[in-house]
Amino acid sequence: MQRSYEVVFYQTPRGDVPVDEFLDALDKKVRAKALKWLTLLGEEGPNLPMPYADVVEGPIRELRIGFGHLELRFLYFFYRKKIVVTRGFLKKSRAIDPAEVQRALRAYANWIKRQGGIRHEEEI
Repeated sequence: MQRSYEVVFYQTPRGDVPVDEFLDALDKKVRAKALKWLTLLGEEGPNLPMPYADVVEGPIRELRIGFGHLELRFLYFFYRKKIVVTRGFLKKSRAIDPAEVQRALRAYANWIKRQGGIRHEEEI
């Protein structure tokens, strides 16, 4: 049975939404493709296969989108029936910048704290 997840963009304690800022900076066609893949991620959840999605570190996963010579990456985690997308960036090297992963892990910890400290592992 296929399940659908709500895709939400992480909001910092200051009210910034890094994914919105990243998407706003993209060309219209690139943004449209990214939004299409984020919708597909919501439909497929953890069933979206490699090479489109993969585990990065701990609860953090990545969505991989290619557009011409651009390599877009979105970092996210699962929380109940939600996919919380924390970061979006252009990948410029073979490995993900460790600073991006650390930002995503901090966002995860902050999200959990704001949910009352309760962690809910993905139900597959």
